[in-house]
Amino acid sequence: MYSWGAYNSVYGYSDEINQEIELLKLKLEKQKAAQKPKTTNNKPKKKPNIDNSSANKTKITNETANKLDLENILQELNNLIGLEQLKAEINNLINFLKIQQHRQKHGLPQVPITLHLVFCGSPGTGKTTVARLIGKIYQELGILKKGHCIETDRSGLVAEYIGHTAIKTEKLIESALDGVLFIDEAYALKPENGGKDFGQEAIDTLLKRMEDYRDRLVVIVAGYPDQMSRFIESNPGLQSRFTRYFTFEDYQPEELLNIFEKICHSNHYRIDWDAKQALSNKFINLYQSRDKNFGNGRLVRNLFEKTIEKQSTRLATLTNIDKNALITITSKDII
Repeated sequence: MYSWGAYNSVYGYSDEINQEIELLKLKLEKQKAAQKPKTTNNKPKKKPNIDNSSANKTKITNETANKLDLENILQELNNLIGLEQLKAEINNLINFLKIQQHRQKHGLPQVPITLHLVFCGSPGTGKTTVARLIGKIYQELGILKKGHCIETDRSGLVAEYIGHTAIKTEKLIESALDGVLFIDEAYALKPENGGKDFGQEAIDTLLKRMEDYRDRLVVIVAGYPDQMSRFIESNPGLQSRFTRYFTFEDYQPEELLNIFEKICHSNHYRIDWDAKQALSNKFINLYQSRDKNFGNGRLVRNLFEKTIEKQSTRLATLTNIDKNALITITSKDII
């Protein structure tokens, strides 16, 4: 019997050759394994267990955020001094729009409603502030994508030369798309007994674009009640598009005093008792003698600025000025 070494010697194999043979066998086995067809599993793949709770939570979170945003805007509206009837009317409009959205979700027809508004009131009654809030409210309700408010008057719409007014008006409208275009003293576009006027070109352009962009543009026109009535009634197109009026009443004397106190608080001032009594009497007199140019909130702002100027003059004569003196308005400061 031969030993393994003898066997190799007889057949002429060396250790090196044996190693090469073994390596060759390993390579052949690997090639066969690679060429062997893979068995396919015809069983349907099990769908991964997708947890839709995250998507649902995101949706709920977004709805909750929108609800909170709308509540914050309404809180800002309700925090405005006075305008109680106006606030009630705006809340009624919001509730109506919400219900119409619910009807749409259930496949029910929506009641047509114009979103364009007429604000009637004297200067300084908060018309611009409310117009900005309306834009935000419409955005939160999904009516407008942006909800920004572009504020203008006749000068922003009417040009000085023939043919330029339409271009000027078009550019302004484009900037207001997906938001609110607020036109203060809009009656100036149609002067009483004005004859031919470039304002009519602005009105015609506006009416056309209100129709073209009825889903992307909300227009709010504002001004004195009598003049706004004349303005709307001067054109059938205006009458058909502006059917909802909001009235901004003049502020009562106690409301004017509240506005003054609010301005003081935001600027870190306080009013002593005597000054408060002097202001109350002053606002009563101003309210009772008011005319159509009564400034309302603007009047209060102007009075505040004059008051702190007078206070500064009084304090400038003092040797030692402490913090309490700096923040206190006395009756001597009331003009």
